[in-house]
Amino acid sequence: MPSFFKTLLASALVVSSLGSIAQTKYEWKSANTAGYNYKFVTNDPMKARFYQLKNGLTVILSENHKEPRIQALIPTRAGSNTDPKDHTGLAHYLEHMLFKGTDKYGSLDWAKEKPLLDKINDLYEQYNKTTDAAKRKEIYKEIDKTSGEAAKYAIANEYDKMMAAMGGQGTNAFTSYEQTVYTEDIPTNAIDRFLALQAERFRNPVLRIFHTELEAVYEEKNRSLDNDPWKVEETKYAALFPTHNYGQQTTIGTIEHLKNPSLIEIKNYFNKYYVPNNMAIIMVGDFNSDELIKKIDKAFAYMQTKPVQEYKPAPELPLTAPIIKEVFGPTPDNITIAWRWPGAVSPKEHIIGTIVDELMSNSKAGLIDINLSKAQKVLRASSSPDWNKDYSVWTLSGTPKNGQTLEEVRDLLLGQLDLLKKGQFDESIIKAIAANYKLNAIQSLEKNDARAYKLLNDFVVSKGIDWNETSAMTDALSKVTKQQVIDFANKYCGNGYVIVYKRKGEDKNITKVDKPEITQVETNREKQSDFLKAVNAMPMKDIQPKWLDYNKDLQKGKVGPAEVLYVKNADNDLFRLTYRFDMGSWNSKVLPIALQYLNFLGTPTMSAEEISKEYYKLASNFTANFTDHHINLTVSGLNENFDRTVSLFEQLVTSAKADPATFELLKGRLLKQRNDAKANKGAILQGLAQYAQFGAKNPRTALNFTNEELKALTADEVVNFLKDLFNFKHTVVYYGPKSLEQLSADLSKVHKFPTQFKADLPLVANFDRITPSKTQVLFTNFDMVQAEIDWIRPTVKFDPAQTPVVELFNNYFGGGMSSIVFQTIRESKALAYSTYAYYFTPNTKDEKYFLVGYVGTQADKLNEAIPSMNELFNVFPASEKNLETAKESMLKNYQTERITQDAIAFNYLAAQEKGLNYDERSKIFEALGKLGLEDLKKFQEANIANKPVTYCIVGSENKIKVDELSKYGEVKRLTLEDVFGY
Repeated sequence: MPSFFKTLLASALVVSSLGSIAQTKYEWKSANTAGYNYKFVTNDPMKARFYQLKNGLTVILSENHKEPRIQALIPTRAGSNTDPKDHTGLAHYLEHMLFKGTDKYGSLDWAKEKPLLDKINDLYEQYNKTTDAAKRKEIYKEIDKTSGEAAKYAIANEYDKMMAAMGGQGTNAFTSYEQTVYTEDIPTNAIDRFLALQAERFRNPVLRIFHTELEAVYEEKNRSLDNDPWKVEETKYAALFPTHNYGQQTTIGTIEHLKNPSLIEIKNYFNKYYVPNNMAIIMVGDFNSDELIKKIDKAFAYMQTKPVQEYKPAPELPLTAPIIKEVFGPTPDNITIAWRWPGAVSPKEHIIGTIVDELMSNSKAGLIDINLSKAQKVLRASSSPDWNKDYSVWTLSGTPKNGQTLEEVRDLLLGQLDLLKKGQFDESIIKAIAANYKLNAIQSLEKNDARAYKLLNDFVVSKGIDWNETSAMTDALSKVTKQQVIDFANKYCGNGYVIVYKRKGEDKNITKVDKPEITQVETNREKQSDFLKAVNAMPMKDIQPKWLDYNKDLQKGKVGPAEVLYVKNADNDLFRLTYRFDMGSWNSKVLPIALQYLNFLGTPTMSAEEISKEYYKLASNFTANFTDHHINLTVSGLNENFDRTVSLFEQLVTSAKADPATFELLKGRLLKQRNDAKANKGAILQGLAQYAQFGAKNPRTALNFTNEELKALTADEVVNFLKDLFNFKHTVVYYGPKSLEQLSADLSKVHKFPTQFKADLPLVANFDRITPSKTQVLFTNFDMVQAEIDWIRPTVKFDPAQTPVVELFNNYFGGGMSSIVFQTIRESKALAYSTYAYYFTPNTKDEKYFLVGYVGTQADKLNEAIPSMNELFNVFPASEKNLETAKESMLKNYQTERITQDAIAFNYLAAQEKGLNYDERSKIFEALGKLGLEDLKKFQEANIANKPVTYCIVGSENKIKVDELSKYGEVKRLTLEDVFGY
């Protein structure tokens, strides 16, 4: 199941309370306001307007005035499907390059830069056509040299700086099979700046600083070689689509094509597909559509329409028998089974296919959920559709438990599908699915990004499912019959499928993209183009920030001995209720196990399966999670079902029935999860970071039972912990439509409070971050192409007076694409695809700050990456222009940030943890104007520069000379047992 449906099912409407879903007409209509024609769909809750400008550019606008921000997406209908056969990955290359500027920005002197870029262009064409290795090396040296000369006239990251200065967030882009999309989230008062920049961005993009950005793409490719799920996905699509480019052309491209780029082909691709009749501007948020359409039209009127040849491949032949593939890698075994379904341009199949997927897996009451996951017959299992334009793909996936083969998981998954094919499911769930879909649509109305991405999907597949059909989908889902589901499943889920066995083992087919010799290029971070100056000088109307007033924005009450933090929901009939405890994983080894066990427990009157189904019928949900210091037990649903929802959870926690057999299965799951963590490079790096912060006895190692202790643990011990939980102090956090008085009265009836709370459990151990007295290197061997590097340094205890300089330092130095770290490590030196540095603020007043630097790089770049990051840490990189950008970005973001719903209460609780009684954003905002480079320099010198750090390195000892790491500090090899404690 995709997360989209997981979310909607977690907060579903109750079908019985709805009666029958009203059938509403969704029809296209036309209108004209402010001199512009547009189309809209009747009864569309998003009230989206669909314009088409004279040059063919599609503009889709949807107003939402909940907060003073706008989500903007600029897609073009071109992706890896439309890459030339001999230059795969080209659409993705181009996506990266459209952040580099034009002849008007990103350049100090275009007249001097252009001849050098033309020369680089010619050199790449020579390089592309040359096969002799020695000659290629010679040409690349010339490319590197000329690129260095050209970079003297380039200004890196001007796009990112302009977006940051106007308060932009989420600056990014992505490429997939059928689209390339550029994403931004801007303040509502930045429209003029945003449109000026975007219009220029697509006017005449310049492929400058190309070879360092190409190296970033190499890094992205190499990271994919360490990503087993990525390899499974590529294998699955290649087998499903022997003809269509879905399977024949990967988005990043082949290694051979990556090594032989053509700037001419990239420019041709841009000229062919980045034309107004193949693009859209989608904006959702706080604006006036009549005013905005005029501005968009004026900004993009220069674009000229051109014919675009649509990708129309030959149809795939039907699959008639299973196609079996294997993928090897270091991560745990899993299985993927995939069918080729009709594309999303087939409305009827899309609708019935959605029901089929939900009936199989909806996180609560699907066949897989009840019969496999809840019964613990596998470690994990799910279903998920990919709705592509030409063909969709439906996937069953599963992970085996201890002692289970992939073949056994396969049979279990196919067995559930057979039940569906035979109609052995509850037809009433279909109505629930439709109701859930409707509720999710209502909830998403508040979120600009949810609206925008829904409109994006419609634009990409607009020749099939149009917005009227999208809007009518809830009604259409409710009309699906059981027989239609059976017919669909038997027609499209037959024996013609692809099965990919992901097995743990060495991948002997990995071919790494080799590291080219790249000389560091200039970034000219102190320079600015005239265009940037003009954009940054464009006026922005003032927006007043809104700070929380904890005495006004939430109400406080009492129920029994518990404090209640209350925020009213005036928008709809949904509630969220959280019991928050002032103890967490540092207080109990049993806690994490108990909260997992909760999902498999029943009561004396209801089984675990019956409870899950009952929650589904109630359209309710419960979640149980924990942090170091807290437990959060949350129930949510419809207000009309408040009593039953809360009391059912109460019964589950306080009357849980120990089931030794189920608990033995859970212990098997836990042991398997432990083994799986040891095969996850991210989990290993996190473990090393814990070791670096706290020492050998750290939360990762000291809070886990040993395998022997876990095996000896009994179901009664765990259940008794749960039954006693509500006797400990907990705060009630509520967001919903009830009044505080109603809540107190209703809650006292369904939740049993003790007369007096027990004292919190003591800490298992006192964990205190250790400021290192000497530099050391922690290394753990793992079979991988890349190297993962963390710099860790705990410093001093929390001081609220330091918060403004800490936040500014993070924004300036190491967070985001306009930061010093990103500009230097990636843009200038091409040493990493992903890099950052962050000085973390502790959650409580008694804990220490700690520095984390990160570089994910090729193993053979490790000895370049470490000194480069160290230089940034040890010698303050002063840049007035970067500081100006960082401050402007922060000020505008604080002005438009709105904390709402129960986030208000949790913000208040977080402030209390730090010993504060105010919204700390207000102090940061007030202080920003007074802070300068000297303040940041003093901060860095006091806490970071030339101070001992701990390097955490995960990599293959076959690719890294571990003994040579001693030049950075004392080397300590840690085994996986050292890292995880088991």
